[in-house]
Amino acid sequence: MAQPAADQRRAVAEFGALLAPFPGRAALTTRIAVASTLTVLIAAIYGTPETAISAYVIFFINRADRTSSIVLSLAMLVLVSLIVGLVIVLADFTLDNPVLRVACMAVLSAGLLFLTSASKLRPVGAIVAMIVGFGLDELGLVPAGELATRGLLYAWLMVAIPIGANVVVNLLLGPSPRRLAGERLAHCLRVAARSLRDPAAQGTALATALRDGVQPLPGWLRLARLEGSATAADVLALRQAMTSTMAILMAVDVAWRQPDARLPATCAAIIADTLDAMARMLAAGGYPVDITLALPEAAALPPLQQAVAKALREAIEHYAEPAASAAPEAAHSTPASKPGFMDRDAFTNRSHVHYALKTTGAAMFCYLLYQQLNWPGIHTCFITCYLVALGTVAESVEKLALRLAGCLAGAAAGTAAIVYVVPALDSVTGLLALVLVGTWLSAWVASGSPRIAYAGFQVAFAFYLCVIQGPGPGFDLTIARDRVIGIIIGNLVVYLVFTRIWPVSIAGRIDAALAALASQWQQLIDAHQPAARRQHAASAMALQRDIAQDLSLARYEPASVGPAPAWLAQQWQRLRLLDAVAGPLFLLAERFPGDPAIAARLRAVRTGEAPPAGAQRDAAAGPDDATRATLLALVDQYLSETRPAAAHAPSSHAQT
Repeated sequence: MAQPAADQRRAVAEFGALLAPFPGRAALTTRIAVASTLTVLIAAIYGTPETAISAYVIFFINRADRTSSIVLSLAMLVLVSLIVGLVIVLADFTLDNPVLRVACMAVLSAGLLFLTSASKLRPVGAIVAMIVGFGLDELGLVPAGELATRGLLYAWLMVAIPIGANVVVNLLLGPSPRRLAGERLAHCLRVAARSLRDPAAQGTALATALRDGVQPLPGWLRLARLEGSATAADVLALRQAMTSTMAILMAVDVAWRQPDARLPATCAAIIADTLDAMARMLAAGGYPVDITLALPEAAALPPLQQAVAKALREAIEHYAEPAASAAPEAAHSTPASKPGFMDRDAFTNRSHVHYALKTTGAAMFCYLLYQQLNWPGIHTCFITCYLVALGTVAESVEKLALRLAGCLAGAAAGTAAIVYVVPALDSVTGLLALVLVGTWLSAWVASGSPRIAYAGFQVAFAFYLCVIQGPGPGFDLTIARDRVIGIIIGNLVVYLVFTRIWPVSIAGRIDAALAALASQWQQLIDAHQPAARRQHAASAMALQRDIAQDLSLARYEPASVGPAPAWLAQQWQRLRLLDAVAGPLFLLAERFPGDPAIAARLRAVRTGEAPPAGAQRDAAAGPDDATRATLLALVDQYLSETRPAAAHAPSSHAQT
């Protein structure tokens, strides 16, 4: 049956949105492309093996800012140096004993993958495990200890070369964390301004800004202070600007969702023009202070519009001015324990051990497969297992389609390049140009939404393995064929292992995230300082995004593993309800912190109960009783509309 035309247009529009540019995407893509191309150049000059893998490492050690990219690169270099040193020590015992060598590969792989799952090694642990396995594999290909040592040094160079190239490129082209923070705040303010002028056309952009807008800023500001690109005073001002931006976005979200809350055109235009002026200042490297916002019509507005206007005015007028009373509360608060290198559940959660054993088992199966078949051309199946292993069944199934699609696309592009482009190349310069173009296109996809990022990674991997066959242009289609077959085998083996051996449903992660989300909202309601409330709001909105992504993934799990459809429907209902009432609850907490009536509504949201009795009685206290009553009534309206569906949903998420 043909897909309806409307569905086809919607699918095309969604795919186009996933490939659409956003702030920082082009810059990150360009840095990855330049660093990968520089890696290929250095490898060609020195003739190091496995240049394709070296170029691919760049995708894992790049971040949006230069400081994170450089620190991650250097940390990975130190770690790989230590591991290769360990392997050199083991070489004396394993060089002449294939069984012992394979056993060492398995033990080291399992240990490193355990750390990948249960520690801060997560971003690069799988790459390190793959390099160690490759180094030990090289031991079986050489007849003497000296050559084995040379092979291990080449394995070290596979990582050292891309790390050096990445550090140089980020020092020259990478944006500072301070600059990224200012640009991100400016982008959020522009989105808010456009939403005020034309609410109907900015829903998607506003939702994205709410969930992704200010979340990276705390990390960027810490790095900016560390590298010296921002003074202590600048960091304090920008932290206040971050929380003020969150308050602005939450207030604009209420106006977008509720037609009754939308400000008159004159009032909205004044606020939007002010936000645009603030955005220009932030994008230029400064931040606005001493802002006065005159809203002549505000006193005559209805209560809901008054709540939105007052929230916007207070956030704008004190945009980058830290509150003097914030320090005392922080001093009396209970400090949270700093996370260590290992996760809190590292030695109690069996999933970490299961992940390490499953990935190692899949990799060792592929290793023994191509060894027994005497088909070294498909050795990429061994490498692929480390690059594509995921924690849950839902992720494994969903990403399998992306990996296979990306692999086929990258293989098709690489094969076409070998047939039509490479014969016209007469030097390494042409090969570098080809790598630059192919990397840029795949990195653009890889730097986007998680819905397509894995495809971009796989496109690059397959393209590199086809095109980069040595220090110069290569024409051997057999190499490309074998490497692609290896990638497909590796993907299928990981899929079969992760869906049938100790399968992990994503439902457990959803449950934990929902509990954390409820805790964030409770802390938001209880907080008495605006900065604390707004930081909790930012964390809550990011959690809502993650939960929505996990709920979307849950449909990929088979019935024997995944949650029941009724449980999924219930969680979707609760998430949509919390998303709808987030703005009114935030405005209430801003105006009436610690109000028991707000906490009662939050309990109703969490449990799906009816709105608390006496809603109108508890709304008549204080000078702002009209605004308070209106916001409480708005929350009660959402609760009443969604309660029947939530009340009849079963509580168990497992299939029986």
